[in-house]
Amino acid sequence: MENRPVDSMNQRNASFDNRLRPSRFEDFFGQQKVRDRLMLAVEAAKGRGEQLDHVLLSGPPGLGKTTLAYILGEAMGVHVKATSGPVIDKPADLAGLLTSLEPGDIVFIDEIHRMQRTVEEYLYSAMEDFVIDIMIDQGPNARSVRLELPRFTLVGATTRSGLISAPLRSRFGLQNRLDYYSHEELAHIVTRNAEKLNVAIDERGALEIAARSRGTPRIANNLLRRVRDYAQVRADNRITGDIADKALALLEIDPQGLDEMDLRILETIVVKFGGGPVGISTIAVAVGEEADTVEEVYEPYLIQEGYIDRTPKGRVALPKAYERLGLTPKADQGSLF
Repeated sequence: MENRPVDSMNQRNASFDNRLRPSRFEDFFGQQKVRDRLMLAVEAAKGRGEQLDHVLLSGPPGLGKTTLAYILGEAMGVHVKATSGPVIDKPADLAGLLTSLEPGDIVFIDEIHRMQRTVEEYLYSAMEDFVIDIMIDQGPNARSVRLELPRFTLVGATTRSGLISAPLRSRFGLQNRLDYYSHEELAHIVTRNAEKLNVAIDERGALEIAARSRGTPRIANNLLRRVRDYAQVRADNRITGDIADKALALLEIDPQGLDEMDLRILETIVVKFGGGPVGISTIAVAVGEEADTVEEVYEPYLIQEGYIDRTPKGRVALPKAYERLGLTPKADQGSLF
């Protein structure tokens, strides 16, 4: 299998991530139903001697969508060519990518919902009929050239499936959503990856890291790396529950997995705006972060854990947010619940 492309923003962590990233279904832990469906599809496609059907993977960041794309390539014995939606900004880019494929190859498009609509329309015929029509020249000299494509599999990943157009969504034969992991699943992943990093860890240490990982393996791996540094310098390279707690406290990540930005968001809603409702753009300005980042990265976990609620008028702090900040809800706040 060819060398895996690495996004320039992640090059510093590429070596670390590749050491921990599973390359086979057997090593991929969690997401049992999704894994079983994909394994079945791979076995059926290989039995018929066909390429795998197009796959759409959706869910929050860091749950394993990219990993599963490469596992599919490994299982099918084909190359994986990776790109992202914003990178393909004109049809010629898409044509160049698709015409360079070999039969059966997988094209992985991350953040596929951010692809330009004009480019997306060219995907329709490519996914269904394995042809792409490109316009040459302009005005009276304009003409359409049809390019035959090898039969390939498109694997799309998205954190916002609602932004994918209906025509594109309908062309994916396999649609799967990945959900947050349980603490026990994350503890298993942390224990396995600690072995790969040659650091000793006990059950309490693994659970301590897992409990603060917001249900996300990527965060668990990042925290493991930081705790490993702490253990190497101050604890003879051994991670226990107490060592993990001290290391994560140093990072200002509390036992509920809330970091400094989470607390700033809660304080903004509760203290500055009286518990809400307050709009997401106002919150973003108050905490000095982009609105999209607040909405896509921080807000889902705060909503899932019951700290805030999303209402038609804006975000509202729930009793758990007041409790975390050591405050008492307003008298009229109870009418919201």
